[in-house]
Amino acid sequence: MKKIILVFAAGLLAYSCSTVPLTGRRSLSMVSNDEIQPLVNDEYKRAVSESKNVTGTANGQAVVRVGQRMAKAVEAYLVQEGYQDLVNDFSWEFNLLESDQINAWCMPGGKVAFYTGILPITKDEAGIAVVMGHEIAHAVASHARERMSNGMLLNGLLGGASAAMGQNPTMMQQILLQGVGAGSQLGMLSFSRKHELEADEMGLIFMAMAGYDPRTAPAFWQRMAAAGGGAPPEFLSTHPGPDRRIERLNANMPKALKYYKP
Repeated sequence: MKKIILVFAAGLLAYSCSTVPLTGRRSLSMVSNDEIQPLVNDEYKRAVSESKNVTGTANGQAVVRVGQRMAKAVEAYLVQEGYQDLVNDFSWEFNLLESDQINAWCMPGGKVAFYTGILPITKDEAGIAVVMGHEIAHAVASHARERMSNGMLLNGLLGGASAAMGQNPTMMQQILLQGVGAGSQLGMLSFSRKHELEADEMGLIFMAMAGYDPRTAPAFWQRMAAAGGGAPPEFLSTHPGPDRRIERLNANMPKALKYYKP
């Protein structure tokens, strides 16, 4: 019986894996976007409603302008590479929220929020593009769905989200809430360092695709590290150290520059 269960689980995992665009990494995908998007939409609306929305200002319009430009470039790439289904899952929104927090995030489906506290560090639209590319990459790589899938596997919930709801609805609700950041401060997610480094690599290429110079990225991360003083900003709290991050960005720079057309 144990062997049968192991064979079944191995087959399920193989069937439930997806490929991350650009990096080619295989990731666990036992949850569909359709299953989590209603929760994501509610959480995004809550986050936006609980802060002063300053999207209509000059800075807010800069965030929207960069976001739309990058989303267009990323979608064109995904369609070209055969990821049309992934593109169909996006319904992009970009908002600038007034807060001293040095942070930004993107939830599944392309729901993006920037905080005004990060703008002195971004300095210009290229700096915004560094952050935007990193956050969009989390959504494109389906990192939140992967977190949820891992949570289901660790708790023995197999067969997809719908089946898991029947097995243990309370546990599944907790996994879904944690996976998309619902209930945490303004919906912010805490990804693993593996996810963060992957988002760095993908984001660097995404900003290049949109016509922003990827060579500005290391300088941005240097400014971000300096802004922390004795403690890192929230944006860096679960991230790799700045030296390692910059080293990896520079290593990936030749790849990104192949996509860069000023």
